Amino acid sequence: MATCHVLRLPMSFFDRAITGQLVSRVTNDTEAVKMLYVQVLFVMLDSVIVLAGAMVAMLWLDWRLMLIVATLVPAVVLIVMLYQRLSAPAVTRTRELRSELNAQLAESIAGMAVLQAGNATERFGKRFAGINEAHYHSRQRELRANAWLLRPVLDLLNVILLAVVIFVFGMRGNGAALSALEVGVLYAFISYISRVVEPLIQITMQFSQLQQAMVGAARVHVLLKETETPVAAEHGRVTEGAIAIEHLDFAYRPGQPVLHDLDLHIAPGSFHGIVGHTGSGKSTLLSLLLRFYPAPAGAIRIDGTPVEAIGEDHFRDSVGLVPQEPFLLAASARENIAMGRQLSDAQVEAAARAANAHDFIMGLERGYDTPLGEGGARLSVGQKQLLAIARALAGEPRILFLDEATSHIDSETEQVVQRALAALRGKVTIVAIAHRLSTIRDADRIVVLNHGRMAERGTHPELMAIDDGLYQRLYLLQQLEEEGAG
Repeated sequence: MATCHVLRLPMSFFDRAITGQLVSRVTNDTEAVKMLYVQVLFVMLDSVIVLAGAMVAMLWLDWRLMLIVATLVPAVVLIVMLYQRLSAPAVTRTRELRSELNAQLAESIAGMAVLQAGNATERFGKRFAGINEAHYHSRQRELRANAWLLRPVLDLLNVILLAVVIFVFGMRGNGAALSALEVGVLYAFISYISRVVEPLIQITMQFSQLQQAMVGAARVHVLLKETETPVAAEHGRVTEGAIAIEHLDFAYRPGQPVLHDLDLHIAPGSFHGIVGHTGSGKSTLLSLLLRFYPAPAGAIRIDGTPVEAIGEDHFRDSVGLVPQEPFLLAASARENIAMGRQLSDAQVEAAARAANAHDFIMGLERGYDTPLGEGGARLSVGQKQLLAIARALAGEPRILFLDEATSHIDSETEQVVQRALAALRGKVTIVAIAHRLSTIRDADRIVVLNHGRMAERGTHPELMAIDDGLYQRLYLLQQLEEEGAG
């Protein structure tokens, strides 16, 4: 349930979430909650039934001695209350530190190349060791509370109660010899005391697991309270791929606008490029077009329909995304293109050919069935990007978004990507966020953003003709950088 909920959360949640801590909540905390139902409640229910039966039997034998034994119950309640007071902070802290350990470990493994190249492994190791040491001490405090307040105290109470019962029984005889019946009653009471104490011990021993389950449940509850992405109505459809942006304003925080009164119309099948300095609002605009963040109602329309009125499944099937950092599964090339969709081999191959990825895939030892390793470790950055384009095209989208898809590839691979995009013109609406302006110089229209506003628009020749224009300066600066690098 928690996993499905996480998959439906909006992108704004993942902007602030830490992967390791999120994984810990979905795995460790939910496991603790599961133990509440499969172990704790079962043991407690079984122990309560045995305890009730033993108390009824003692009541039938001798109600006065039963009352003496019954004093054990409030004593156990007091012990449990004291245990909760002492252990709850330690259990909560242990859970938090375990999540932080997972987060640190995931972060270090993901950035291992950077850590080793920067000679930072020792520093990160010390930071991990510090958190691990804090987790160790927190766990020790929890175990000390278990060691002092659970079974040892109850065993002591058992001995004290047994002595009291024998003493009271002896005092009632006033020194006279006990009859066989009275000896039998005493023996039965001594036997029943163990029947009473053992269920109480079993119940109290479960409080450690119960405490962990309660803390885990509280952490999972916080996660489940996160609002899921609203499910749009199903009546809206993407048919041609025309995009209209009208008077679009957007701010992540009230009073701090990122986009200001944007107006843009993109014809179906056209190729539009969006460029600008860092922080100009390019990625924000793309996130709104992809519905990662909710745009103001009616500000973005696709084929005349407000984007928020298009059904989620249909929208995702109609829109393809090629991200800046290609995400690949630790699976085969075929599985990375299909991405769980029921696609035939012919459809997978057609998508690879459209992305100019077929040739390098067939050059692998097992072709489309070649395992690519974690994150596509066996491929170059350019090959990963071509595979990401093939994946996006496999769904036959009406609109294709590229998020700086050529920023990390060489010029030769960029030309391959450009040929792939040229083959799609007229068939798919293409919107490319570009850092390398050479990628979109042949676009039908180029939009230049500056501080969240539309500064310039036009074709490459038109924008280059603007003296001291923003696009002209950006393009010439990149040309100088490339010449200097050469």
